[in-house]
Amino acid sequence: MTELLHLTERETWEAALPTGWYRTSTRGVSLEQQGFIHCSLPHQLRGVAEFVYRDATEDLVVLVIDSERLDAPVKYEAMEPGADEFPHIYGPVPASAVSRVVPVERDDQGRMLLPE
Repeated sequence: MTELLHLTERETWEAALPTGWYRTSTRGVSLEQQGFIHCSLPHQLRGVAEFVYRDATEDLVVLVIDSERLDAPVKYEAMEPGADEFPHIYGPVPASAVSRVVPVERDDQGRMLLPE
């Protein structure tokens, strides 16, 4: 099993629960708009958090997604040749594929405290 990490607003995750499907690609962008759901591997999460959510005032959570529970394909793709490849989920994520929801706290300097 590969754990895929997806950072999102708590409100966005909670809104998906009644439907049973998570359909947000990234901050403010739906799966339908982007075509896939952005994810990270553990070593990539900090960079994504600081790039996309540095100024976020909303409560954030990290969804830990069990890749074996997905029906949609996962493709590892780089933004440019030779760059790090990020996992992208090409379809909605069933809520049952999320094995853990980790709240994101901030330290005294405002830096996000992320799961390792």
